[in-house]
Amino acid sequence: MMSSIEVKSFLTQKVKIKKKYTMNEFYLYHLFLKITNVHPDNVILVPPYVFFFAKSENYYKGKRKLNTIRKKLPNKKVMIVKSEPTLIRLLFSLFPDTYIHDILLDIKENGGKQITILFYFYEDRAIAIGRKGAYIKTINWIFNEHIYLENNSNSMEIRCHVMN
Repeated sequence: MMSSIEVKSFLTQKVKIKKKYTMNEFYLYHLFLKITNVHPDNVILVPPYVFFFAKSENYYKGKRKLNTIRKKLPNKKVMIVKSEPTLIRLLFSLFPDTYIHDILLDIKENGGKQITILFYFYEDRAIAIGRKGAYIKTINWIFNEHIYLENNSNSMEIRCHVMN
């Protein structure tokens, strides 16, 4: 069991998102720029999801054009996410339409971390997980492939549960 200071220290550490674009992501970057007049901080394509990361000051400007972007990309699930500097704020940003009650941290046997996001309602958990678990699997893949933590090199897994 970790102390509350260790948990707070872990959740407030700085995050870095790897910027390495494929041609498809480069096309999506320019599409987002053309439609919103905002330069995205990052674009991550994990079919069928497209994540556009935007700075906080440009987030709402980009969010207003979300329906237009979705019409241009009919077979994609488009998400606009705030680029946040800390892990906890990024987690809240990745689950925007849910009410998160608490975030717990456990250390697994292999030294990796398990973050458990607790919800009050099954509906919020269902939104966070997605159909057949697709959204949470995508979020976990992004954390393993694109997001680096300042003080941690171990793997991390995110899970969603409802409060007892």
